[in-house]
Amino acid sequence: MEIKGKTIGTGKPLLCVPVMESNKEEIIDELRTLAKSEADIVEWRIDTFVDYKNYNAVREVFAAAAECMKEKIFLYTFRTKKQGGMGELAPDELNDLHDLAAESGCVDLLDLEFFEEEHPARKIRKLHKQGLKVIASHHDFYETPDREVMKMLLEQMCAGGADIVKLAVMPQNMEDVLKLLSVTYEFKEENPDTPVITMSMGKMGMISRLCGESFGSAITFAAHKKASAPGQMEMHEVADILERIHKIM
Repeated sequence: MEIKGKTIGTGKPLLCVPVMESNKEEIIDELRTLAKSEADIVEWRIDTFVDYKNYNAVREVFAAAAECMKEKIFLYTFRTKKQGGMGELAPDELNDLHDLAAESGCVDLLDLEFFEEEHPARKIRKLHKQGLKVIASHHDFYETPDREVMKMLLEQMCAGGADIVKLAVMPQNMEDVLKLLSVTYEFKEENPDTPVITMSMGKMGMISRLCGESFGSAITFAAHKKASAPGQMEMHEVADILERIHKIM
């Protein structure tokens, strides 16, 4: 997959940096800062925005993003509390925000919490018709499921029509980290046309955020001011490490 001249799914993993600020001015300032950074993808975590129910305020942020995100891939994410985020919306309210994202004309990718949707495949088809590409995601902040379960989750999201599939899990030991990396490699080998993003969270799983080029994870997340998940390293450090690994490989 290629967006804005950047290839997702082969070679060095793309670097995604989330915007986690809570007020409009800080969000826009961070967007403009990251537009000049080494990030390949900038993610707006709208669930951290105190006014995410104010559609006019949301439109103002999108307008600012349209101006400065011309060269960066712009990812829009509303992360619910069930999936480790800060937001809580009724399904129709969430649909309204997704519609705003599509109407903005600046969103390249939209994160969809696949297993929180009643009809996820239908929702993905609708978002595709609106011109958006979809990352189907699932997060487990408590454990690392069995290998068969993780593979099933990835395959179900893939079968649902997602452009990219994402799975984040919490390790209890280093064997859990190895299980995730193994599942990632197997899924990528069996589904070469669907980019996959995986991560083992926390300090124990930090290595999984750096070795995507070896095991197949297409995008890695790093922090600028605020991390969006446990174990995220600082973006300058991650960019340097990814480049070093890429040159060696």
